[in-house]
Amino acid sequence: MIRLLIGVPARSDGQLTVKSLATEAGLKRNKLTHKHTGLKDLFYALVKAQDTRPKIADDLKRQNDDLKKKLATVRQERDQLDRDIKQLARVVHVLEVENRQLRTNSGAGAVVRPFPQRHP
Repeated sequence: MIRLLIGVPARSDGQLTVKSLATEAGLKRNKLTHKHTGLKDLFYALVKAQDTRPKIADDLKRQNDDLKKKLATVRQERDQLDRDIKQLARVVHVLEVENRQLRTNSGAGAVVRPFPQRHP
């Protein structure tokens, strides 16, 4: 209990919950919630009196926030790439249609002449 309250857990994730307390003590959670309810109540009273989160919880929260921001950025990039891919697919389709029309309209004996190039 003390390790959790000071923020240096040895076996658990460091959260101030009965689950973490049980993991830290090497017990099943239901032992604290059903058999040793006094310990559970004492733990929650100490947590409430402390009214702060342990350092590890703050670090985990900060890491989680950073990861959420990175995920949002990656999702935006993915969505933009999806839009770009769809736009390029439309352009390719239009070019294929135009190419097919040019081949059809040019006929068998048509002569293809290049456009004159402009020089700057």
